[in-house]
Amino acid sequence: MRIRIGARGSDLAQAQAREIARKLEALGHEAPITVVSTSGDADQKSTFAQIGAPGVFVRELEAALCAGRVDLAVHSYKDLPSDSAADLLVAAVPGREDARDRLLIRPAAHDAGARPWPLARGSRVGSSAARRAALLRAVRPDLKIALLRGNVPTRLARLARGEVDAIVLAAAGLERLGRAAARGECRAPARDGLIEQDLDPRLFVPAPSQGALALQVRARDEATRAVVASLDDPAAGRAVRAERELLRLVQAGCDAPFGAHCAAGEDGRLELAAVLEVDGRLRRARAAGAEPDALARAVFAALRPEEAPLS
Repeated sequence: MRIRIGARGSDLAQAQAREIARKLEALGHEAPITVVSTSGDADQKSTFAQIGAPGVFVRELEAALCAGRVDLAVHSYKDLPSDSAADLLVAAVPGREDARDRLLIRPAAHDAGARPWPLARGSRVGSSAARRAALLRAVRPDLKIALLRGNVPTRLARLARGEVDAIVLAAAGLERLGRAAARGECRAPARDGLIEQDLDPRLFVPAPSQGALALQVRARDEATRAVVASLDDPAAGRAVRAERELLRLVQAGCDAPFGAHCAAGEDGRLELAAVLEVDGRLRRARAAGAEPDALARAVFAALRPEEAPLS
């Protein structure tokens, strides 16, 4: 088959699309990639809320898919809202990368004795995500939060210039870009000299489905759907499902201070941790269970007892 892939134009989005293209090509299919620019890419100055989150990085991709200009959209799953077009579906969630956030610090702002992160008091931390800003304020109220938009190389460049003292990025994106650079597909992210620390997901809870890809197709395109479904990782999909169901219950978008992280234990049971800012204060909840949807409902009930979900 010829399966036309749609993806954003950033180095990271293209690296992700090429990973999927290689998997499809290994199965004997053609997989050309089409670049689709989104509203989130076009506006690099406004906050996500100001440009109409959720969905700022996926609307145009979904429109191209619905119109038949592409057959498969490769999304960073955390960018995908909980309510997409009815005639589209996620056919597969491939193996998930590290879901954690990573703190990158300029040497001048490094303080090995600071806790829980080795970042000097009063440092400016760049972020565009409400979740990250809320967690930074809660755990280290001495830090100053600075709005920082742009793709990964742009944020790293601004850090190198000293516009901020530290930034928080998804570890998954850095790892994917590193592999793409090693293959000669893009320039390596400029990280020389930086101090890096992966943040404990129990304390600094990641965005729901961070590190996972969503392979979205037209529901009626049964041939493409069947091929793409072969790339699914059931274990990754199970954990992501719990996070996404909790996202649906919370109805949070890119502008909402909300995080969720689900991990599987050795016995196969899932543990779901979440954080939600309500009226300026962070609420945290954690639960374990075997069924993703039931687990999400349990955590939601702990986060928002005044709005217990329906069974």
